[in-house]
Amino acid sequence: MPKLGNPFEKVMNRFRKPEKIETQTEAQTTPSAQVAQPACGGTVYLKALPLRDLGDVDSIKREVKDGNILILKVSPLARKSVDDVKAAVSELLEFTQGVGGDIARLGEERVVITPSSIRIWREKTASSGGALPTAA
Repeated sequence: MPKLGNPFEKVMNRFRKPEKIETQTEAQTTPSAQVAQPACGGTVYLKALPLRDLGDVDSIKREVKDGNILILKVSPLARKSVDDVKAAVSELLEFTQGVGGDIARLGEERVVITPSSIRIWREKTASSGGALPTAA
């Protein structure tokens, strides 16, 4: 049986600071694309939050700017207004693209948003039918 090593260690190595500093592209240095370094001394948090109303969008943006990864449950807002969900997701999509982050749907009820330092893996499909690509 081959040794796989410690999978947790492999994941954590992705978040450690590289020893070599890479140069930034022009797109990464534009003011709208700048995201603060992770809060709390470089710690990145994965947070699961409900999207209850449109007022939550500003706090979600703040969390992403702080370098955190968010999993949003949109069903609380969807029970009130599907149009509000569409508006919130559209605003978050535009914001996430503006800061160089990544956003994707996780099933029917969840959306994941990452800062610019994190990418979401997606399975290659023939076409994506929704406004947000679906993460595998």
